Amino acid sequence: MKKYISALLVVVSGMMFSQTILNAKSPEEFRKLRDDNMKIVGDSVVSNKVTPLSYGYVDERDVLKSVYVWEVIDLNDKVNQPFYYNNTNAFSRQNKSLYTILLEGALNGEFTEVYDDENFTTKLDADGIKRKLSYEVIADEALDIIESGRQLTPEEVIRYTDVYETTNDKVRMIKMMGMWFIDKRDGQLKYRPLGIAAMGPDPTFTAQKARGLIMSDEEELVDLFWIFYPDAREILANNEVYNRKNQSADLSFDDLLNARRFSSVIYKSSAGLGEGLIKDYVPRNAEEQIEESNRIKGQILAMENEMWNY
Repeated sequence: MKKYISALLVVVSGMMFSQTILNAKSPEEFRKLRDDNMKIVGDSVVSNKVTPLSYGYVDERDVLKSVYVWEVIDLNDKVNQPFYYNNTNAFSRQNKSLYTILLEGALNGEFTEVYDDENFTTKLDADGIKRKLSYEVIADEALDIIESGRQLTPEEVIRYTDVYETTNDKVRMIKMMGMWFIDKRDGQLKYRPLGIAAMGPDPTFTAQKARGLIMSDEEELVDLFWIFYPDAREILANNEVYNRKNQSADLSFDDLLNARRFSSVIYKSSAGLGEGLIKDYVPRNAEEQIEESNRIKGQILAMENEMWNY
């Protein structure tokens, strides 16, 4: 019962009573209130900003057992499609894709804990992120002009420069890193998200492939950037997930991720049979890699049952 009450509190904490077109005097007013995250209450206009429910302090002595897991969320999976939905309808609430929210927050400075890798060791600024999302190739004709001693005109720069970009529609994978742990105070298994990342095509690889330097049919996916999840909660809690069954339902991305309402595959775990990625110690066999991922999931779920065995 405690587990269900806890899950309910996570969802309720993110409830947002959003501005609707029904209360607006004009489409322009509605769009402005929506974009400014404001709402009409009676004769007043007040903030619609949500503060996510605090996790609370966890003492090390209260953690009976814990497991770190790294997972991949495939946005092509039907269950995960709400993460990918991007709504631009003029009269409905603005629903951005999860990647759009993460990218905008990382570029405009709303997120301060943005890193290059899953170990959170090397920080990335806005310019560093842009470099990972775009790669430019100058044609040989442009190099010949430069070597001749003449500067390229603005028109020639555009004409002789090919730009390869990782755009929103190309990002179909999201990574999550978190911890499962047994809290002795509550006597239950809990999950705490610790990191979230966008995963997309490497523009450098795409450029080399387009120029015939690499002969491969496979798409090279890389981690574009990692965000320390606690730093992203407030922004995610103030962005709603598209709900095709009920446009008036208020459910934020923070609600969805904390309640683990997504389908994923574990690719790395501290409870694995070896060090590093599953594909490293279970090589060249996709079915066995999935079996290993499911074995780890089963091991995590068994942690709570083992706590009550005497």
